[in-house]
Amino acid sequence: MNYVIRSIRADEWPAVKELRLAALQDPVAHIAFLETHEEALARPDSFWMDRAAGGCEGAVGAQQIIVEAPDGRWVGTLTVLIEEPGTTDWAGYPVERMQGHVVGVFVRPEERGSGLTEVLFDAGLEWAWGRGAERTRLIVHEDNGRAQRFYRRVGFVPSGLLVPLSGSPEEKELEFVLERPQRP
Repeated sequence: MNYVIRSIRADEWPAVKELRLAALQDPVAHIAFLETHEEALARPDSFWMDRAAGGCEGAVGAQQIIVEAPDGRWVGTLTVLIEEPGTTDWAGYPVERMQGHVVGVFVRPEERGSGLTEVLFDAGLEWAWGRGAERTRLIVHEDNGRAQRFYRRVGFVPSGLLVPLSGSPEEKELEFVLERPQRP
């Protein structure tokens, strides 16, 4: 496998935008992401520049990690946010301890099943643990069985926290967590 797993650079915002737009066209995008393709497409370039700068190599609060194919095309991504204790998360819940929060997971359909998602998760978890995260979490829609099966396979388990979707309170998302491994 000649793929490169790495953090993005701030000047790569056009590729960040392109991959996000591709993710938002996935058949499960409506339950996997909190925005639509149309909303993302309407965002100005300054938004994508800021997004890339906030999650690039060397950033401390977030890291966007990508899989770069041998031809240079980006074929997968995930972002890890660091949530500090004493703050409130995106859904309004208090953050009680230092944790990573995995968001924006996407691998192009033609690359799925190749092991790249596992490698992305390994890199994201390594980054979160390196920042002092005590656990890493993610939120997944109750109807996204494919994602739930994958998250369980890589060690995440449901915490029991249910998060209602804004705009659709009858729909729920589930929190999955992975505790930081104990050092020997």
